[in-house]
Amino acid sequence: MGSDDMKIFENIINHKINNITSTELMKYSKQFKIKITNEEAVKLANHLNGRKINIFKPNERAQLIREVAKLTSPATAKELNELFNLFAEQ
Repeated sequence: MGSDDMKIFENIINHKINNITSTELMKYSKQFKIKITNEEAVKLANHLNGRKINIFKPNERAQLIREVAKLTSPATAKELNELFNLFAEQ
């Protein structure tokens, strides 16, 4: 991917994260085999909506993972971090 293509990819991913619904979170959690409950999905969606998090910036990603650990569990945060790392490596 070229630099412009990569920027578009990053914008799409970040936009989705910052505007995700609990229903979408549940769908993606099943797709990527990350265990979260409906209650956790609602908490996460409410926490993420309207934020301007850029998961491609290591410090922002690390802060988000810490927040996810508090809202769900350290194990869930670890799984999510592994998924984010896959995106960041693209």
